[in-house]
Amino acid sequence: MQGQLRKMHAQLDMDRSKPVRYELPVGEQLVALNPLLGKPIKLVYAGKIFCIHCNRSIKKSFNQGYCYPCFTSLAQCDMCIMKPETCHYAVGTCREPSWGEEFCFQPHVVYLANSSGIKVGITRQTQIPTRWIDQGAVQALPIFKVQSRYISGLVEIAIAKHVSDKTSWQQMLKNKAEPVDLAAKRDELIAICKAELDEIAQRFDPQALEFLADETAVDIHFPVDSYPVKVKSFNLDKDAEVSGVLHGIKGQYLLLDTGVINIRKFAGYEVEFSA
Repeated sequence: MQGQLRKMHAQLDMDRSKPVRYELPVGEQLVALNPLLGKPIKLVYAGKIFCIHCNRSIKKSFNQGYCYPCFTSLAQCDMCIMKPETCHYAVGTCREPSWGEEFCFQPHVVYLANSSGIKVGITRQTQIPTRWIDQGAVQALPIFKVQSRYISGLVEIAIAKHVSDKTSWQQMLKNKAEPVDLAAKRDELIAICKAELDEIAQRFDPQALEFLADETAVDIHFPVDSYPVKVKSFNLDKDAEVSGVLHGIKGQYLLLDTGVINIRKFAGYEVEFSA
């Protein structure tokens, strides 16, 4: 089958002991990937790239799939998406105020996750557990619910002074994360950050920062039969053909016996997929 790549669809099974179910969008078709474990697959880049927003044909993509005009004009590509504490909506310079009102001014969750080690992160409430899966987290625990992306960024910055806010994708793919008592770590971090968290709560409505004391950690299992010892990453711009035996799927990566490929990085690339 042939078509444009998009980020993989992922879904937790109702039976949490079972691995995440993955599907690969290729054009209008969805490829169920879990049944392909242990089998050879092939991706061949056809030489065409299309913007995932406006669908124009482009020679180079930016920010995982956008053309340059979209990258420089869309609010979803602005720096404040990566660093929400820099939100500039209040000063009237948001690229798309209506988009910001819909996506940024809605409930967000601050969470702890264990992917390449413990980290703090944020996501829209509607993106749980998708965000955790995309990061390759094997454990995750919501710790705060807040009213906006901006507030979640302020909380994240406070906690990130004491724990990482990034994932090492190489370590994540090697499955090097040791089990962590996330609830105990949550309590430790909240105690350390109490003064800063109290200050954030006082700046906004009393309901703007809700501590999620009753949440329990979620364990996530990925469909992987073996992890790479050394991580070799494929780049479709340099390697038009990617092939090998599929040994696993984790985060947005396919793990082959010949190397790994980040599917999300190549969203909008037209490929031929075979298995």
